[in-house]
Amino acid sequence: MSSAAQTLSHDPSWPRAGDWPPPGGDAHVDVAILGVPAWRTSLSPTGAHATPAAVRDALRRFSPALAPDRPLPDGGASARVRPAATTGQTAEGNGGTGRGTTSDRSGPVDLADLAFADLGDVDEPDGEEGEARTRAAVRSALDRARLLVALGGDNSVTVATALGAWGDDLGSAGLVTLDAHHDLRDGVSNGSPVRRLVEAGLDPARVVQVGIADFANSAAYARRAVELGITVVHVDELRRRGPEDVMRAALEIAGSAGGPVHLDVDVDVCDRSVAPGCPASVPGGIAAWELRALVRAAARDDRVRSADVVEVDATADAPDGRTVRLAALCVLELAAGLALREVERPVAT
Repeated sequence: MSSAAQTLSHDPSWPRAGDWPPPGGDAHVDVAILGVPAWRTSLSPTGAHATPAAVRDALRRFSPALAPDRPLPDGGASARVRPAATTGQTAEGNGGTGRGTTSDRSGPVDLADLAFADLGDVDEPDGEEGEARTRAAVRSALDRARLLVALGGDNSVTVATALGAWGDDLGSAGLVTLDAHHDLRDGVSNGSPVRRLVEAGLDPARVVQVGIADFANSAAYARRAVELGITVVHVDELRRRGPEDVMRAALEIAGSAGGPVHLDVDVDVCDRSVAPGCPASVPGGIAAWELRALVRAAARDDRVRSADVVEVDATADAPDGRTVRLAALCVLELAAGLALREVERPVAT
């Protein structure tokens, strides 16, 4: 039976993620979801325009709860990215909506305590006019949301999403990409967003590319990254250092000017076994857990105000929908990171 054909069970004590409402009036929210189904400039044939709807459907397969971890005596690495099963004081509010994202450090963290809004899809986001619509939609969303998550679509959506999120702060902004590719190609395509952002005014010294892989880039574009001064974290370095350490260092570089940081989550950074629905994924990419840990670690940082999840072709996925499900989990990891900002924020005494 295909993933799409399965009927989901109902249990009132096991609520499902997703099915988030459209925004209501001028109310502020924690997380805004925006579909950006660009696909026309993709270098590979793709049905990525079908992916935002598929990710929304896949979200319903998951619970919105983070399971607590046993506290480590030394407050080791996992303490930075997981809710701890220890008791503590409760802080009022969540710094955004006042809906009460809890800072009670006992038990699970429920993402249902966050306020979500689904803004629908940008109409025809490809081309100059489409990118202008995307920038405007992102700017509008961040007027009322703490975090904007754009559902691609191919990687070309990173340009308009990041520029819309940065606005007048482009001069101090930073970019972290989770990607096997440099995306520094000439022209306008899903292979050129980083080059286009640098040409738009982004300082390449505040660009960090995590997960760059052998045999996935040309020597010419690898040299371009070096010449521009981009920080490149090869997939082998990521494995030696671990996701949390790499992301912490990446954010220090990308956020060094004090401006907003955009996170580009190109799912083709993953091994082809877990991301067969990404046209450019290759054997030897990172594991699904590594991608999820990187995304959560990034979203825990207050400087990250926007992210995109891109390069998944829902029409070319495996029958079990594993790539789309991974993209949906990245959406939940972004929300988890936001929730953990409050859970782990020091409580005033």
